[in-house]
Amino acid sequence: MTLASSVVGAVIVALDGTVLTVAQPTLQRGLNTSFAQVQWTSTAYLIAVAGLLVFAGRLGDRYGHQRVFALGILGFGAASAGIGLAPGIGWVIALRVAQGVFGALLQPATLGMLRAAYPPDRLGMPIALRTSAIGLAAVAGPLVGGVLVSHFGWRSVFFLNVLPALVMGVAALTVRAPADPETGTVRPEPADGLDVPGACLLTVALAALVHTLVAAPDTGRPATMAGLAVVAASGAAFVHRERRAASPLVPAEVLGSATIGAALGILVAASAAMLGTLFAASYFLQGTLGLDPLETGLRALPGGVMMVLGAPVAAVLLRRLGPRRTTVAGTLALTLGVLLLARLDETSTALPVAAGFLLLGAGFATVMVTATAVVVRHVSAASAGVAGGLQQTAMNIGPTLGITVAATLMAVTPGAAIGPPLVALAAFSATGILLALRLPGHKGTVSTVQGSPDDVSSARAGR
Repeated sequence: MTLASSVVGAVIVALDGTVLTVAQPTLQRGLNTSFAQVQWTSTAYLIAVAGLLVFAGRLGDRYGHQRVFALGILGFGAASAGIGLAPGIGWVIALRVAQGVFGALLQPATLGMLRAAYPPDRLGMPIALRTSAIGLAAVAGPLVGGVLVSHFGWRSVFFLNVLPALVMGVAALTVRAPADPETGTVRPEPADGLDVPGACLLTVALAALVHTLVAAPDTGRPATMAGLAVVAASGAAFVHRERRAASPLVPAEVLGSATIGAALGILVAASAAMLGTLFAASYFLQGTLGLDPLETGLRALPGGVMMVLGAPVAAVLLRRLGPRRTTVAGTLALTLGVLLLARLDETSTALPVAAGFLLLGAGFATVMVTATAVVVRHVSAASAGVAGGLQQTAMNIGPTLGITVAATLMAVTPGAAIGPPLVALAAFSATGILLALRLPGHKGTVSTVQGSPDDVSSARAGR
């Protein structure tokens, strides 16, 4: 039940994002609104969810991940139904903000529940199955969304999540939570406090960062620099408070962990490279090679297939090779895929496109499974929600950063060359190799490379 809740919750969020992309043009025509207003249906959600993920994870640590998951998934489904009935674009945007709030409650809980139900050394395969399901949703989303929009209109895509959300929410409320495999209790002791001031500072920092990144390609340099200044000031204030708070939002075992910090950095770099490449490649395939959206999706299909199939393989490699070597292998495959796609030109055939996407999907699945397992495993069960919130935050910031970099470089690149933006994204991906050196070595042993005492104690507790 825990695994099913985690998988379905992650799939609902992933599917919602992909079908919305397909529905936005029809939504714009149906509500007779501007392109900028339609873009806010995505931006408002991103800002809300990114700013609240860590605090939501802390709520799960305090009140129980299953309870928070139930609230999040039921609220997400209710907001989806409301959007499907919305009379105007203002209601759609407001309900997307509400959906972001409930999505923030839902997402960290999907990882926190796994950490509470499975022994640390057996987390790899459940996380891999969750990753495969997300990959499947990413592949199926455009197809399902296209069929629904074509036959039933844009409102139908928002009713897609309502029934699964209702079923899983009710099940989470009625099924007893599993005992923690380490302590034998139903859930860990609640945190001492919620640190609301710290949560507010972090929300301001993350919301400002996401808004600045999303708006950067369309705003001037002064506005971007002002946004980054807000991010820096609120981020510094947050770190200052956390080091002195009696009950910090992010516990010391997480905030001071070199291992967790490296894994989060890897997730940001890999997701930036992956989503930025998908963004640039889609424009290239349609604008330069003249493919229609369906043909573009078929050319990129090997990437989605490899995400679905590669995630369980990554879990096996993780157990046999350890996080460090598995992450290096995945990062190399991801980087090679980006560089292969960077060589495309007007004469490119389907084969190099498919090969590039295949490497992209295989590498990203491997990195995502491994780095996520490291983040979730190397904390105590009492901090699993915060760790899940940080993992989801990285997976929200990375794509936003990657798309911003790709869009900015595409705007200044002469002609339709895809090389410059993808070379820059390959450099992002390659930083994961350096960060991987800070991960544990073979079969989960703790790296001694600049490892903090918290890293060592967490890993020992995990074994």
